[in-house]
Amino acid sequence: MIIPIIMAGGSGTRLWPLSRSLYPKQFLSLINENSLLQETLKRLDGLNCLPPVIVSNNEHRFIVAEQLRQFGVDDFQIILEPVGRNTAPAVALAALKSLELHGDHHMLVLAADHAIQDIEAFHAAVLAAEQESVDNKLVTFGIVPTKPETGYGYIKKGEQVKNSVFKVNSFVEKPDLETAKNYLEQNAICGIVVCSCSRRAYI
Repeated sequence: MIIPIIMAGGSGTRLWPLSRSLYPKQFLSLINENSLLQETLKRLDGLNCLPPVIVSNNEHRFIVAEQLRQFGVDDFQIILEPVGRNTAPAVALAALKSLELHGDHHMLVLAADHAIQDIEAFHAAVLAAEQESVDNKLVTFGIVPTKPETGYGYIKKGEQVKNSVFKVNSFVEKPDLETAKNYLEQNAICGIVVCSCSRRAYI
């Protein structure tokens, strides 16, 4: 079973003025009538998942609960970050809570503001990651960038394990423009989309 961990605590400043600190982009309907958070939940349909754990903050807790219930999701857990400290502490907090709630299952860490069109490919990648994350392996997804981008992380592929699964040589978070251009020329993968892991080994 997979525990979806949805990161919904960002402020979405790059999409200002549409996205504001008290109502950031993950709660906006930018693609269709659903908010990006609701689209993230919809993307889980068809996967063998436990109830989602949503990581947010005190300012957005009521918006999160309202949007989940509007979407017909009544079984969920909201974790509030006392202070925003970016991704790693938020994932660790969610891992501890989900370990307490459900025991040692795989976690699927998702951003609440991603737009993924090919749901079939997404599901196939999640299932492949679940299979590969045995023996306490950490699995991350990436996409091939079309231009140098300084707002995301870059994964440098290593040795091929099988099919579309590779070892990771290195990861660089939000590089400067020149480094991003170099990574693009080296066919690096841009942007961590998801990671799946056995929590007990990493906490």
